[in-house]
Amino acid sequence: MLVELVVENYAVVERLRVRFHRGLNLLTGETGSGKSIVVDALSLLLGERASSEVVRSGAETARVSGIFEVAGPAQLKTLLSAAGLEAEDGELLIEREVSAGGKSRAFVANRPATVGLLKDIAPFLADIHGQHDQQRLFHADAQLEALDAFAACDDLLAATAAAYGAWRDCCHELEELERGEQEKLRLLDLWTFQRKEIETAAPKAGEDTELERERRILQNLTRLQEAAGAAFAALYDSPSSAMSQMRAAIRRVEELCRIDSSVENVLESLRPAEIAVEEAALVLRDYLGRLEADPGRLDEVESRLAALDRLKRKYGATLSDVLRYLEEVREQINRVEHSEERRVVLRRRQQELAAAYSEAAGRLTGRRTEAARRLEKRVETELAGLAMERTAFRVVLSPAAWSEHGSDGAAFLVSPNIGEEPRPLDKVASGGELSRIALAIKTCLSEQAGASNPAKTLPPRTLVFDEIDAGVGGKAAETVGRRLRQLAAANQVLCVTHLPQIAGFADHHFFVEKKVSGGRTIAVMHELDPSARVREIGRMLSGERLTPEALKNAEKLIALSRR
Repeated sequence: MLVELVVENYAVVERLRVRFHRGLNLLTGETGSGKSIVVDALSLLLGERASSEVVRSGAETARVSGIFEVAGPAQLKTLLSAAGLEAEDGELLIEREVSAGGKSRAFVANRPATVGLLKDIAPFLADIHGQHDQQRLFHADAQLEALDAFAACDDLLAATAAAYGAWRDCCHELEELERGEQEKLRLLDLWTFQRKEIETAAPKAGEDTELERERRILQNLTRLQEAAGAAFAALYDSPSSAMSQMRAAIRRVEELCRIDSSVENVLESLRPAEIAVEEAALVLRDYLGRLEADPGRLDEVESRLAALDRLKRKYGATLSDVLRYLEEVREQINRVEHSEERRVVLRRRQQELAAAYSEAAGRLTGRRTEAARRLEKRVETELAGLAMERTAFRVVLSPAAWSEHGSDGAAFLVSPNIGEEPRPLDKVASGGELSRIALAIKTCLSEQAGASNPAKTLPPRTLVFDEIDAGVGGKAAETVGRRLRQLAAANQVLCVTHLPQIAGFADHHFFVEKKVSGGRTIAVMHELDPSARVREIGRMLSGERLTPEALKNAEKLIALSRR
């Protein structure tokens, strides 16, 4: 239940704070007074798209916040818990900010939240129905969606969508295979040549780097031999080598140690140095042994590098890229050579998936057919209570192209008069009739929600009707009011209306008007006490001039609504 709504700098609202109540809350006022602004602001809290156009002129940010009483189901608590949120004392604070620059921010329980979360929790909080929803009833997709909601067939819809997705993917793969077959056959000779060329060369990753190092050595062999020989001689081989000098120094220090042991640390430092010099000399000796002139080897290296460069120019910047391309070519050749086998497998798979989809869609059709009959009876019962007792309502299912929603199309047909064939809503229903049909369907869906699965049953919520009475008058308006009162017995109902016959049924009556303050127009809203409510309903009856007769009629309307 919506406990409180605060709106700031939204359209012509400067600041509005209103507390709603259980039962039927009616909003009235002159046309253009801003009644629907309250509904639009509430829509923002439920995740509707935000626009910078709603920001009041001269303000930087529009803010909307609402406090909802949520003694609700486990699913809502699960959604909040998954987002790290929790309702405090059974109440949930939701806020939405829209900047003049178009940016939007959402908060739930005083913590930042996504608009997606608002949409997820919206079904547990409120349901808004306006004239736009009535127009949607003309569309076949919306009618099928309404039937599915009544049938509670989420499980079958999910299974059908999964089966359709698998079948569609298989069809796409088969189409791609057949469409590209001719082109791939033309490319087969090229791929075969490329595979042979790379496999014949048999490159290895990093091979070119090692060969380039070897080429540098072979090209500079004389310089390397001279440098290595000179270094070996300086370290070990010449009479004045570092090794000879090191050994002489060690002998002298040993003599010192025999006389004065305090220099033993010098001897300990020299012996590792002696070993290091000797090891370096031996490494250079072995290196010199490997430096042998081999003109033939240089030619081999040059030829191999040239061959590898040709591969890299054609198939990749590195030998690793060349090897990856080889794998791709092998895969393409394998696909072409085994394409017929793959085609046979895919066609068999396609048939199996088509059969699986037909079975899933058939179960969905059966659930829809059974639900259609129940919905017809329920809607006709509701319409009888809305002064349309002679109206026949039919739900017609027809075959449709396969889709993730099944293989059915749905059409809502009505016959307002006995003896007439049911026809589509937009061909038969007047504005007032459509409003009542929409209310009847909305009532049936609201009552049915989760009935087939108690664990999913929605708790009492806030039901919002924005000018649901469009095109309604007289006795029909009274029946709409009574139905709204009945809905309000189990749910909190907010309704924007222009009709005094409906306003008379209000448990709580709010008046919206525009005023001029500080040279600017602002919309204000306040709850009417009993006497003010009589005057407002009298104004709705008589127009601009409030007459005594209108006041008496208003009192009668209010009294009759209590019967």
